[in-house]
Amino acid sequence: MTVPSRNSSTAAAQISRTETLPGRILALDYGRRRIGIAVSDELRITARPLETLEHVNRRKDVQRLREIARKQQARKILVGHPVHLNGVPGEMAEEAARFARRLGKELGLPVELVDERLTSWEAAQSTAETRPAARRGSSSGKPSALDQLAAAVMLREYLDRERDNAKGKDH
Repeated sequence: MTVPSRNSSTAAAQISRTETLPGRILALDYGRRRIGIAVSDELRITARPLETLEHVNRRKDVQRLREIARKQQARKILVGHPVHLNGVPGEMAEEAARFARRLGKELGLPVELVDERLTSWEAAQSTAETRPAARRGSSSGKPSALDQLAAAVMLREYLDRERDNAKGKDH
């Protein structure tokens, strides 16, 4: 009779844990000039700004996003859906929806449109509150930094809603 070594059982436990992880989510704050990107951790607890892509063209943008999704091992992508405060889709809403459909088709990952109301405002407020007055003109307030921070705000709100929904199902 063969007894598995301690190392092989540990490796098997690590593999099974990895297979059951929900996986990372990429969140995209889509705009005509830039795409702000944020990423969650594997357990979908935290959200952090990742980077901002300057638009080149649709094909190149999708190619770069494919590379980022692969590198981050993303299992899902969120695309911000710009709606007005009253819930009516904004002028960019259809463009963002077309982009999301194309991304899903090209990357083979689930893509979800997510309400992004006030995320850019919250990102700007957060940056203004955390920067000392002497540094207000520094690069951390650049629009590109705000784009990825807005994506992180959107992702954090999404993760919070998902956790709240999961708690509601448990009761």
